[in-house]
Amino acid sequence: MTTHVFIVGATTFKLHLEYLFAGTGAQNNLVDFNNLPTTTLHHTKENMLIGMIADASRVRKGDQIIFYLQQEFSKKIFEGKFFGIFKAKNDWSFLDNNDSGQYLINELEKSLTFRTLIEPSKVYADGVTEWEALDEIKNMQSPNQMLWSLIYRKLKGNRGNTMITIYEAERLCQLIRDKNNRQELNIGNHKLSFDQNGQKIILTNDSVNTYNGRKEDINLLPRLVAKYRADTSFETHLQAYIVRNIGKGLNQSLDNCILGENLEFEWLGNEVSCGVGMQRIDVMVSTTQNNQRVLLPIELKSVEADIINTKQIQRYIDWIEQYYTPNRQSDIQPLLVSKRIDDKTTQRYQKIIDTFNDFNTRNSRRCNSLKYIEYHLENDDLVFEKINY
Repeated sequence: MTTHVFIVGATTFKLHLEYLFAGTGAQNNLVDFNNLPTTTLHHTKENMLIGMIADASRVRKGDQIIFYLQQEFSKKIFEGKFFGIFKAKNDWSFLDNNDSGQYLINELEKSLTFRTLIEPSKVYADGVTEWEALDEIKNMQSPNQMLWSLIYRKLKGNRGNTMITIYEAERLCQLIRDKNNRQELNIGNHKLSFDQNGQKIILTNDSVNTYNGRKEDINLLPRLVAKYRADTSFETHLQAYIVRNIGKGLNQSLDNCILGENLEFEWLGNEVSCGVGMQRIDVMVSTTQNNQRVLLPIELKSVEADIINTKQIQRYIDWIEQYYTPNRQSDIQPLLVSKRIDDKTTQRYQKIIDTFNDFNTRNSRRCNSLKYIEYHLENDDLVFEKINY
């Protein structure tokens, strides 16, 4: 079960609670490529929207949702706070495009294009301050116990929906619980709302709202296929495709190559920050194979594999060993997913394989051998294949 932290303001948070949904905004941008091969958007803007869709696509039914209320001096919110705990009602997020028909756009005072319906799980009145969650280090034995996913988010700028690791979620949820003396709100048939003056989640006797907005399914495949055929970069699209489809039985070759026989996983992340620089693991999955927990850091490429790929994957292994596995013991199975190389008799291909073998030798005690997966286009969909080398 993945935990997702949604960033909200005082105005939007009240509506999230009253209508039971979470969402992320795309400023004034309109998604014009859903279920279509073309777009009028500049590629930078398109990739920004696709990145948000990738974040939205990692949500699975039953996942935990926590809200981070941003500091807003004009609303007398003098420090950010984390509130929870909710859970996702369905798989994925849906599209409610930025136009005059977007649900609650006037009340929200901003566009929230990608939305997820939620329901209460264990809801507490008071939030945990950012300082308590991110800066307070009492009872910590090591820096790797800090909530680095959220610290990295602060350092690297806005991301409206950030996943946190299982051990980070356990810590954050316990902080929220302890802050409220372990007393959950007894919701019953009450309606949730937000008291801005007291900065608390409250219960009201008003009628519970029904969410009546549009719920358009998101389909990026036609756009991905068009970019594949045009030989233009589609790495962000590939990430969104994999995050959405993995483990759902929608692309059997994908599931077989990455997950094997066990389609269930305990955690799914994308753009997983692994350092204060710009290093990010494209996709990461925690699963169980042969009764052993295994962490899968996945490097994605919209081009063919290259001799430089293992250098990036090595950084992932170094970070995971120092920050992740001390908190959640796991085997590590690195993967490289890239476009098919048709001619495997070339010297260039052999040099690539040499870097794989060198990586495996250097890391034989630290992780499993690199799994190399290629994909190609077949009948307007991606087909994935594990390559033995």
